[in-house]
Amino acid sequence: MLKATDLPDAIALFPLPGALLLPRAKLPLHIFEPRYLAMLEDCMATRLRLIGMIQPRPTPAGGGDRLHAIGCAGRLTALSETDDGRYMITLTGVSRFRLGEEMVSGAFPYRRAKVRWDGFQRDLGPAESDPLLDRAAFMDLLARYFAAVSLSTEWSSLKGADDELLVNALSMLCPFQPEERQALLEAPSLTTRRETLVTLMEFALRASGENGERMQ
Repeated sequence: MLKATDLPDAIALFPLPGALLLPRAKLPLHIFEPRYLAMLEDCMATRLRLIGMIQPRPTPAGGGDRLHAIGCAGRLTALSETDDGRYMITLTGVSRFRLGEEMVSGAFPYRRAKVRWDGFQRDLGPAESDPLLDRAAFMDLLARYFAAVSLSTEWSSLKGADDELLVNALSMLCPFQPEERQALLEAPSLTTRRETLVTLMEFALRASGENGERMQ
């Protein structure tokens, strides 16, 4: 099992609005831009094969390309090449990180930065549980939310999923706004992430015109 001291002081960054990667979860990506193809090639030459997923931060028009302070590093765990030279990859979440100073170098066409891993020790541990999860009430809310946003799923798989897989998969799957996804990423524990997820689904239901009491 990795420790924070095993992780590098600097990593490649893949800024992507709306993309959410969480520890121990899997994120499929389609890589085709030349700078990110170069990033992928460099990544495969490193021991841990890490790429830092991070969201751009909204700024006023012309305000630059700032990034959020927290992202999540994923390890390249699957890769396939298409006939036209593009790649389908899968990143498996390793740990969240705090963004440090960006490293400007003409040798790299993509963004790189120094990062800190402190404060995210639980990301490197075993899967979390959510002892306060009322699964029956949660699944009822989820069914109403999926109906409201016209989503479908394999319900038997969700009902049988463990706490972390259930909450994290839904956090990544549901069509939330980038800032809402950032709130899910920054949640300090699985319980607070589930509480945030519940709040977002309830807000969406109210916005759609559905009435209902708040789930605790």
